[in-house]
This record gives sequence, C-alpha cells and structure tokens, in this order.
Amino acid sequence: MRLWKCVPMMTLLLLLAACGGAGGDGESQTVDLRDRYHDCAGCTMEALVSCSQEDLAWEAELRCDYVPGGESTVEILSPETIAGVKAVLNDTDWRLEYEGESLNAGTLGGEEEISPAACLPRLMSALRDGWLLEENQEAWNGVPCLRLTVDQTGVKDGKILSTVWLSLETGAPVRGEIAVDGEILLTADFTSFSFCDTMSPDAPAASGSG
Repeated sequence: MRLWKCVPMMTLLLLLAACGGAGGDGESQTVDLRDRYHDCAGCTMEALVSCSQEDLAWEAELRCDYVPGGESTVEILSPETIAGVKAVLNDTDWRLEYEGESLNAGTLGGEEEISPAACLPRLMSALRDGWLLEENQEAWNGVPCLRLTVDQTGVKDGKILSTVWLSLETGAPVRGEIAVDGEILLTADFTSFSFCDTMSPDAPAASGSG
C-alpha cells in the first residue's frame, strides 16, 4: 500500500452542520436529515463519478464504505481496465493509501489538490459537518429532492462548495457536485445507498441528469 495524496479521479467534500438555511418546515426537514447523517455509524454507496478540469476527463463507477472519523474504503467497479482497485481514505487529512499506480492520475482544484477518489467520502463528510449555505426543494431526474449546498474552506483557503440532492422519500443521496473556486470539478450520480444503522437499510437512489 502506498500513500496517495492526490488522485485525479474522484473527490470533493460535502459538509453539513447545524447552521444556516431558511426558516419554517424546510429548515426543520434539513436539520432532521443532517442529524441522521451526523449520527450514523457509517454507510455504503455506489455511484457514477465524473471529473473534468481543462484537458482532464475521467469517469468511473465507484463503491464506497464510509466510516465517519475512521478509514473509508473506495473500490473501482468499472471501467474493467482498473476494476477492483481499492483506496483507503482517512478523512482527518484526506490522504489516500492505494493499490497500484492506476489511481494516480493527478489532482484537481489546483492548489487545493482535490482527489477524485475521495469524492464520495467527502460528500458524506460534508453532509455531516459542512456549513449550510442554501436549501430548497428541487427534483433531479424526476425524483423530488431536498437540495443542499454547503461550504468548506480548503486546506489552502480555497472555496470548496458541495451540493447534494437528497430524496424527499428516503433521505438517500441522488446527486452530488463538488466545486472549487466556482468551478464544478466532480459529480456523482448515486445508484445505491444504505446506512449501517439508521434510515431504511436499503434506501434506493436514482441517477441521471436533471
């Protein structure tokens, strides 16, 4: 296993905390959902993750076993040429230990060194601890969702915004985006999602474009 500090294929964070947002029932719903993510012991998910920056473009189907405050595992399901490659991520410093050179495709976000391989864990971390900027109801791919945008200052003071669409029916993520300094670098279309201990044990997710 080697230490993978910057990987250009899957990253970005999502962060939520009990702050910000609008008043009324919408705020209560947002707080309830964030509490469910904050209190969970972990979750498992699969998503199609895409990244693009200038001449760099990458897309892969990923599986992630997320452990809050611990080591999360990310595995590539496709494309076949790199399927089975795994990375272990520590969300205290967002470093990656990985198997093989095939994940080491560079970095995104300039000085912030956003790694595409960390996209899904970062989105979950954002839902738990990020600063809420915006919330509204918005359908994605025909699925009624609660759309949340959260802010997290990068390690080098870069502006990192994560936006996630959560199904109003199940609370599971449907879509996620991570932007650095106003540019969307990573997107995730979720195909499956389940909490280890809270919510439905097998909450479905939908993917596609809105």
